[in-house]
Amino acid sequence: MRVQLDYGKTGLDVELPDDRVAGLLQTQDAEPLADPQAAIRAAIADPIGTQPLSELARGKKTACIVVCDITRPVPNKQILPELLSTIEQAGVPREGITILVATGLHRPNEGDELVELVGADVAENYRCENHHGKVLDEHTYLGTTERGVPAWIDTRYIEAELKITTGLIEPHLMAGYSGGRKLICPGIAALETVKIWHGPDFLEHPKADQGFLEGNPVHEENTLIAKLAGCDFIVNVTLDKERRVTSVVAGDMEEAFLAGVSFIEKHVKAPLPEAVDVVVTCSAGYPLDTTFYQAVKGLTGALPIVKQGGTIVIAASLTEGIGSPEFQSLFDDNASLEIFMERILGKEYFVMDQWQLEELAKVRRKAKVKFVTDGLPAETINGLFVESADSVEEAVASSLTEYGPDAQVAVIPQGPYVLPTVGA
Repeated sequence: MRVQLDYGKTGLDVELPDDRVAGLLQTQDAEPLADPQAAIRAAIADPIGTQPLSELARGKKTACIVVCDITRPVPNKQILPELLSTIEQAGVPREGITILVATGLHRPNEGDELVELVGADVAENYRCENHHGKVLDEHTYLGTTERGVPAWIDTRYIEAELKITTGLIEPHLMAGYSGGRKLICPGIAALETVKIWHGPDFLEHPKADQGFLEGNPVHEENTLIAKLAGCDFIVNVTLDKERRVTSVVAGDMEEAFLAGVSFIEKHVKAPLPEAVDVVVTCSAGYPLDTTFYQAVKGLTGALPIVKQGGTIVIAASLTEGIGSPEFQSLFDDNASLEIFMERILGKEYFVMDQWQLEELAKVRRKAKVKFVTDGLPAETINGLFVESADSVEEAVASSLTEYGPDAQVAVIPQGPYVLPTVGA
């Protein structure tokens, strides 16, 4: 069987033994929209749960439009022109508009990368700025929640008269689904907020996982924080495996988001009769597989269908390396994942981005990991609590030998965009 995994910008062709492949798990086809920009325009004019954006914008002098950073393939070049045209025609002056890149705690997106993100026309003609999550002075304190999370949100957003967020709805390893409230928390939240919201009290909850909203404390908390910050209007999309727009939702932050989730969950769930010994996956290609930090999402996505003690084989380009300096330091500071978990559960140890190593620890408690990449040398990969492999084929072959003649393989060519399940 020849399969192409999403890998970097080119994909990665792999060959697997036909008689061992128990399932090829992919998103279910949804008809791509013939004219996405027209659909966006229509959704803005006839939104879910709120007035049309043109009415909400009337009389406003300032507006903040929040967009995902470069790690998410949101079609901003189609969304932003419709939003900007609508609010400017309603009277919001261009000099009062800020497009804020929701970097969360990622690096800023500037220069050619900003142009790639929002388009040349928007980059040249509008105020486009990055969120700086580690600069507390750029945030406004909104209070502390009952669960003990201090809500610090970017002041540029808080002070805007009209607050708009955009985004992509897809499965998310902690919050259930991305989009909606997530553009505000963690998108434009301070480190002081994220360090608690992404702490073990939240992430070790059994429902802090992809596909779960009800009962998921991560989702419940960032929804609460987003409501404290306020949000007048959202525009979210869903995409198919070719990154084409399959649906648009716009309007109320909660109602429109849930409508988008209702659509996408019908297309991302992929059942397998029973768990398998070996899962082959990826991290959805560019821009999601540029770092080891982001690639962890591909690993957690495979957990529902790998047997206890099984192996996950993942391919990711890692063109930007491991991740932030803080994330890299965790591997030097902790001799094992067991030591790391003991330290963070003790709550006297904190390093920014530790939550992604906590997610890796969840993976490693259940399965081995074999990592295939052109982006980092084998000795570096072997220092990240995973095992380097020269190729997917080699990793699969050695794993099948280990598990015996009855061992089977499942393949997830789109990685974390798919929500694999066991059973009907």
